[in-house]
Amino acid sequence: MHIEKIEVGRRAAEVNQVVERVANVAIRGLDDTRAFFGGHGRKARYDDAHYEFVGGERDALRRKHYDKSLKLLWKAEKHAPWSTFLDGADDLPLVKMARESMTKAERAASKKLASKEFKGRLAREYTLAERQALVKVLCAIGHGEAYAWLVSAEVLADVQSTGARAALTMQVVEEAKHFVVLRELIKAFDVGVPRQSAWEYLLLEQVLKADGLDKLFGMNVLVEGIALSIFGMLAHFPGLEILRLFHLDESRHTALPVNYFKEFPLDRWERVNPLKRMKRLNLVLPAIPLVFYLEAPLAELGIDALALGGSVIRKVTQLAERAGFEPRGSGEVLGMRLNALFNAYGSLTRPHHQHRDYHLGDTTRDAAARAVEDEVFAAA
Repeated sequence: MHIEKIEVGRRAAEVNQVVERVANVAIRGLDDTRAFFGGHGRKARYDDAHYEFVGGERDALRRKHYDKSLKLLWKAEKHAPWSTFLDGADDLPLVKMARESMTKAERAASKKLASKEFKGRLAREYTLAERQALVKVLCAIGHGEAYAWLVSAEVLADVQSTGARAALTMQVVEEAKHFVVLRELIKAFDVGVPRQSAWEYLLLEQVLKADGLDKLFGMNVLVEGIALSIFGMLAHFPGLEILRLFHLDESRHTALPVNYFKEFPLDRWERVNPLKRMKRLNLVLPAIPLVFYLEAPLAELGIDALALGGSVIRKVTQLAERAGFEPRGSGEVLGMRLNALFNAYGSLTRPHHQHRDYHLGDTTRDAAARAVEDEVFAAA
């Protein structure tokens, strides 16, 4: 695949990497110190250096229980036709064949990930630098899927109603699938898996430690909004077609807070409380240096990191306002301020920079993903 590279400031890219390394040591060191003295250190029992949870891979357990349970999942629609469940009785033969609750398309795409032919295709389509860049960008979400699994399991205990718990239960299942399958995809590039950056670590730990339903903002609005944007941005790349299926799942996850708060609306004080709003803003802030940190690998793939940042902020603020987390209009103000910041950064670091309205743009290029997002944001 021929990719038109983007020119970025080499010095700025080097500074971003150095700042991240220093911040990584400081942030993790602070959490280690807190934990040593009995305080609240790192909450997630997740080993990002090895891209797995503490305790190792243990794939045999997954195949014996997670995979098998989903293969044998009986259909309420078939066995209790009098119920209101619509869970695909006609799909029963497919379910018996499916692996990890996947559709036929997901199963076929996942099977390719471990094949030598698929790895060979990636090696032919991309240079080593491009494969390294793709892995670095995908890992920003790959590690996020591990936290999404943990957070959705915790939110399950906080939501009201049988319907909401059923919805969160399915998200837990899907996050498990995302983590396992995306991990296989990333490893197929054969370039090594980077640890979480300091900015991912800070953002995801804050989301996991958030109070109550603020986790819905942090995970389903912010993290899933970032994932939606990255999957949509990369789904048209050769060999990454499976990201369209991830993207479809993420679109449902981002809609969950909107639908939940239609049934159980946040009260006005929850929306306008300055302390609550500040806490939610603090969840967003690590995403800004993450954009700068990913500038160089995204440029290698022909993608402007500032355009991605603007697109993410637009989607996240729209979702936040629709769910009731923020008063109407606050997202537009935040978008304009971050747009000014992105343009200032571009003017300082990039040759021939011209002012752009990054917060009004979109980096989703895949037609199928665009159709999904048009439906998700049509009402915004």
